[in-house]
Amino acid sequence: MFRHRPQTDHDHGQVHERRNDAMARHHAEMHAMRVRMLWTHFVVIGLGAWLLTSPFQFALLDPASPNTLRDVTGERNLWDPALRNALTGWNDLASGLLLMLFGALSLSPRFKWAQWGTTVVGLWLLFAPLLFWTPSAAAYANDTAVGALAIIFSVLVPMMPGMSHEGMMDENTLPAGWTYNPSTWLQRLPIITLGFFGFLLARYLAAYQFGHIDAVWDPVFPGREALNGTEDIITSDVSKAFPVSDAAFGGLAYMLETLMGAMGSAKRWRTMPWMVTFFFILVVPLGAVSIGFIVIQPIMIGTYCTLCLIQAFAMLVMIPLAIDEVVAMGQFMVRSTRAGQPFWRTFLQGGADPSDRPDENPAFGAPLATQAAAAVWGVTMPWTLVASCVVGAWLMFSRMLFGTSGLLADSDHLVGAMIITVAVIAMAEVVRPLRFLNALFGIWLIAAPWLLADGFSAPGAWNDVIAGVVVIALSLPRGRRSAQHYGGWDAYVF
Repeated sequence: MFRHRPQTDHDHGQVHERRNDAMARHHAEMHAMRVRMLWTHFVVIGLGAWLLTSPFQFALLDPASPNTLRDVTGERNLWDPALRNALTGWNDLASGLLLMLFGALSLSPRFKWAQWGTTVVGLWLLFAPLLFWTPSAAAYANDTAVGALAIIFSVLVPMMPGMSHEGMMDENTLPAGWTYNPSTWLQRLPIITLGFFGFLLARYLAAYQFGHIDAVWDPVFPGREALNGTEDIITSDVSKAFPVSDAAFGGLAYMLETLMGAMGSAKRWRTMPWMVTFFFILVVPLGAVSIGFIVIQPIMIGTYCTLCLIQAFAMLVMIPLAIDEVVAMGQFMVRSTRAGQPFWRTFLQGGADPSDRPDENPAFGAPLATQAAAAVWGVTMPWTLVASCVVGAWLMFSRMLFGTSGLLADSDHLVGAMIITVAVIAMAEVVRPLRFLNALFGIWLIAAPWLLADGFSAPGAWNDVIAGVVVIALSLPRGRRSAQHYGGWDAYVF
């Protein structure tokens, strides 16, 4: 029989020495990685030089060349185009110098904070054309491209400063109790793609609001005064209520979503909790604003915007795809706090997780069909939720079928949009109980014809009652669930 030998000071010393050796190797690897990534800071310096010379290339400082096709100065009560061009030009000069300064400082490990300086300048460049209502299409494209690239080469490609060394040394990526990792590139690729697609549409709409183009495409909906639906929507009083171009602001948000979706490794659910949190905050409020704007279009303006509908659908799809990563991050924060780790340090710097495991799930080397399936793990489409979306769409267009008008027609439109929104988000299994909200909307549909006399019609009233009963019935069953598991969160998937 073997007797357990108690650990001696020598044993503890060996453990401590091995830990120190591992930390030394990690620091050496991080230093080598940093040396390999020094080229990114030279790219930032090059971007600064590009921006510094841009005002002269695009004639931004020449008052005689405002370079606009459609003058929106009077329409939006803006400053003179020459002044707006000059402000954009001087801003580019200052921003270019700052990019060169921060890029040069980032070459030294003593000035790691300078990478965040580059990021701040990049964010400002994304927003500045909105603030100045730049009349130059070239300047808008230039500032957006340089701003995005500055962020990419400051914190996306090189190692982000301030991250926990323990968290980076932990090579495991699968959250405790999960059957897949919600932070893999396969999982994030659909979100990144939808975000960039939304950005391209938003830039097209913003070009019309800025006056860079004199028409936008809308093959479906008509507008007022020889405008199509899209032109009417984005030049309406609702749109003009925003101090900046609402389309360009949407483009800024979509670009940030794209960049934040690409930020970090497959371990970011525990190495970058702050970023996962802000990414989710960016996705959900923007989605709510997009959907809300779509909802009020026919009520306040009297038509739809085809491209806005496409944007809102892309944003709505992004929400269920992003939720599971937030759940994994939240579980990690709870475990870390219970283990005695400081909350804010873990939230801002990340950390290791003793309960995570290696991830052996398919990656980009797998067959295309396998990759496609892995990209949407955690999201399922039960027929009950799909049918709820159909009922919601039916309600949104019921005024054309039953002749309802006034408050009752507006109620049908609003409730129909909300039913679709809730059903699509509830397709994420980690928030499947959200579907019960649709039961409340169903109750309202049953009561609305008798509470809202304005616009009452017998066919419309019966349509609401039947739709309400159907929505309630569809909201009760959970529907099909996948074989995926979410650790302790499984108890909330009901």
